Formats: sequence, C-alpha cells, structure tokens
Amino acid sequence: MSGSPERITHISGRAIPLRGNDMDTDRIMPARYLRVVSFEGLEDHLFEDDRKTDAQHPFNDPRYAGATILVVNENFGCGSSREHAPQGLARFGIRAIIGESFSEIFLGNSSMLGLPCFSAEHAAIDQLQSLIATTPGVTVEADVETGAVTAGALRLTASVPPAFREAFLSGQWNPTSMLLANFDEVRAVANRLPYVSGF
Repeated sequence: MSGSPERITHISGRAIPLRGNDMDTDRIMPARYLRVVSFEGLEDHLFEDDRKTDAQHPFNDPRYAGATILVVNENFGCGSSREHAPQGLARFGIRAIIGESFSEIFLGNSSMLGLPCFSAEHAAIDQLQSLIATTPGVTVEADVETGAVTAGALRLTASVPPAFREAFLSGQWNPTSMLLANFDEVRAVANRLPYVSGF
C-alpha cells in the first residue's frame, strides 16, 4: 500500500457570498441528517431549512452553481461539533472558506478534509461578498502560504492558522494519506504489540 500526501497551496474558483454571523452547524447541516451511516448525499441537505424558508438564499441562486469557495462572516460553524457540516460542504464542491472567524472545532474538522479556512477583517469580507453578489462570475483566488486573496481588482490579506497552513503546504493534513505513506512502519509497530499480534 502507498499513499502520496496532497499539498494544498492555492485555491481558485467562483464563490458564494453567505452573509450572517454565528452560522451554526444546525443551520449548515440539520440535525436529522446526523443519523446517516455514511456521509454520502449530505451535500443535498446543506442549509436545507434556511433554503426552504428563503427563496433568495445564496445556495438557491443559480448564479453561484459550481462555485468552489464560500465567503462567510463571523463565528461560522459554531454550535455542535458535528463533522457532517464540513463534510457536506466538501461534497458539495467547496474547496476553501473565507470568512471573519470560525468555530475552533469546525476549523479543525474542515482542515482534516483538506478545506482551508481563511480569516480576514470584517471590512475586507464585506467588500468581497459585495463584489461576488454584483459580479457572480468573478474568480476568487486564495494563497494558503501568504494568505493573499484576490477577486478582480480587489486584493485583501487573510490568514490560515499556522499549524493548519503548514499541514496544507506539506501535505500532512490528511491522516489517512500519512498512514498509507508509512504503512510498512505502521505494520511493523503493530507486529510488535502483543495485544495486536498475540491474537
């Protein structure tokens, strides 16, 4: 077995502007979908309740179809620690999130899926969301190492937490790939453990 860690250095694509502070995981992925035995299909239920009650919700807007970057506000992903929320976003096709701030657990869960979360100041996020709303075809580019975010003529500075930034740049964000890349060593350790090899 072998696995090659994938470095994540740069994300580029169209974006979805999702305004609102304290967007919790219940809103991102309703609790009734936590009973599923796999994460398959979760992308179909993102913001399901919000989308049903608001026809103008960005995830209902065909102008943002195929977008790969989500732009949010303060304390995104707060609430419960469910990993179903970032799983749904990743399966939807979101490859990066740019926002004011993120819940610590959501940030960790997202990073383990290869989904960088960039933080920037309120004024910069507001400008970016407004630009995307008026120009939905604009390409947004985000650099993991420098935190530079560009969209048309707009330039802003964001950041990824240092530990996660280094993990993305080195390819060490994916524990499964790390295990597969070092599987011979894992097997050797397992063979030395009496509670593994002794049965």
